Amino acid sequence: MAAVTAAAVSLSSSSSPAAAAKAKAASPSSPCSHLQFLSLYPRRRRHGARAVRVQVSSTETAESEAVKKEKVSKKQDEGVVTNKYRPKEPYIGRCLSNTRITGDDAPGETWHMVFSTEGEVPYREGQSIGIIADGEDKNGKPHKLRLYSIASSALGDFGDSKTVSLCVKRLVYTNDQGEIVKGVCSNFLCDLKPSAEVKITGPVGKEMLMPKDPNATIIMLATGTGIAPFRSFLWKMFFEEHEDYKYTGLAWLFLGVPTSDTLLYKEELEKMKEMAPENFRLDFAVSREQTNAAGEKMYIQTRMAEYKEELWELLKKDNTYVYMCGLKGMEKGIDDIMVDLAAKDGIDWMEYKKQLKKGEQWNVEVY
Repeated sequence: MAAVTAAAVSLSSSSSPAAAAKAKAASPSSPCSHLQFLSLYPRRRRHGARAVRVQVSSTETAESEAVKKEKVSKKQDEGVVTNKYRPKEPYIGRCLSNTRITGDDAPGETWHMVFSTEGEVPYREGQSIGIIADGEDKNGKPHKLRLYSIASSALGDFGDSKTVSLCVKRLVYTNDQGEIVKGVCSNFLCDLKPSAEVKITGPVGKEMLMPKDPNATIIMLATGTGIAPFRSFLWKMFFEEHEDYKYTGLAWLFLGVPTSDTLLYKEELEKMKEMAPENFRLDFAVSREQTNAAGEKMYIQTRMAEYKEELWELLKKDNTYVYMCGLKGMEKGIDDIMVDLAAKDGIDWMEYKKQLKKGEQWNVEVY
């Protein structure tokens, strides 16, 4: 497993996302510039560049092809595999273990499960897999697949690259008619017994891949089972040794949950903090048990607001990456925090966020 290193080169002091957003705010009609990144291993080229005819003299002409712009990802995307297995021909894995990881007083159940892959589902940290539940739907057709973020590093929980892990909350709710409804796939998974077969598709996704830069600042924002991709990141950073990757930056995780009984992987996370106090920061937001100084419930954006100036300074740096996974509403709460801070620096936050997205520094997977 190799992680490719890329060099990020700022062409001028005015080409950062912050400067681009500031220029856009000051002059809406002016084009926004952005960072250009050079890679040691360029991968893809944009096609369709036209040849430019240059007049050399009245009798001589020469053609020179326009230099094709190279789009190089700042993420660990070298050799990433997608869609190796599809719904009609899924990989058949087996459940090796299935453990409830929420306490008895938690509002709902969340389970951590490990499936065998024998190395046949080559995924990367930040990707997802599809699961097809056994049985048929009400129309007699196979159930549709459901995507789940992978909760293990590429090496897997056993370190042999032959397993994949998921973090799944059992979905049970009461509909408008007062009937109890159980989510098909989540209940199938949470009920799996060791040795049971499971149909796996994928892997899929490149949005949440880790940065190549081992010195990057990585801000991770998770609610509930949205912790899954970040567990995969953090295992690679702090629990594993790699010849081609050693994390030396700052990883900062904000995890929002309703109760302390739903703090997923708490012991693992605290162990990481103990092992790498200079490289890992950890903040929990427990909404039903904690409040801020104003007496407001402690949601993830409430906790982040306590560090808003520090976070804004980090977001102005070219090697800071934000990853968000969990409930859809969390992004708006974070926007509300940043709008005023950015405005103080003469920056339009929404425009700035667009620049971050273009530069692969703002990555969102919400549901």
